[in-house]
Amino acid sequence: MKYDNLMDRILDLDNLRIAYRKVVSNDGSAGIDGINVKELKDHLKANMLSIIVSLRSGRYMPQAVLGKPIQKSTGGTRLLGIPTTTDRVIQQAIHQVLSPMWEEEFSEFSYGFRPKRNAGQALSQGLEYINAGYQDVIDLDLKSFFDEVNHDKLMGLISKKISDKTLLQLIRRILESEIVIEGKYQKRRKGAPQGGPLSPLLSNILLNEFDVELSRRGHKFVRYADDCSIFLRSKRSALRVLTSITHYLDCTLKLKVNAEKTSICRPVNFELLGHSFTSTYKKGEKANTD
Repeated sequence: MKYDNLMDRILDLDNLRIAYRKVVSNDGSAGIDGINVKELKDHLKANMLSIIVSLRSGRYMPQAVLGKPIQKSTGGTRLLGIPTTTDRVIQQAIHQVLSPMWEEEFSEFSYGFRPKRNAGQALSQGLEYINAGYQDVIDLDLKSFFDEVNHDKLMGLISKKISDKTLLQLIRRILESEIVIEGKYQKRRKGAPQGGPLSPLLSNILLNEFDVELSRRGHKFVRYADDCSIFLRSKRSALRVLTSITHYLDCTLKLKVNAEKTSICRPVNFELLGHSFTSTYKKGEKANTD
């Protein structure tokens, strides 16, 4: 099913009020315009009518996002992109309309940034696989995922479900908004930096293609945002699968596997979302999935 005329639902005043309250409750830093969440209400009162008119007509241009590198717990940095508070409201309003449309087709083994799903469920599923004898785990690391998202690939997936040209144009503009790092403006031809309300949904839309492919191949897996673990019964199988999925990700989704941080490991040295595992599985005995 394709959806049209979605801007009417996005710009519905009740939807915008909910989006505003969500942005305020999340707090967060101001974007490049310096308007923080405490100042947002007055800003929107003065400007919301003209913003809605420009959004409805397709003339709205999101402002550049403020880029802030943050340290990753696993080492290295990840670029946080902070939209203005006004653009966060707009992104949140879009998210509230689009998310239910994709939820119905997202994988049951995807747990990140989704309603009624959490890290604890991902850990429980991983433990269930391990205790069922899937003892060779591909701990997959996607190279700078949020910096590498291919815009054309992502927009192609979105346009399979959405035919509203004004909305499609707006999402593309959000993706292509310049990023300001240490005062310097940089154009973006790829990537969806974390920091905006829409980025998690867009990442799930893209990576759901990976989930579908893994399920089609019959693999056991757990994915939380861009963290993915695949559970196999032998190291030989794991090596074969790692080679084939690396090719799939590169050629089909235009994503790179970080070979240095990707490994095949046993439960004793495997961590998922910062948690380690103790297996109760013994070869030849009935699996314990408690």
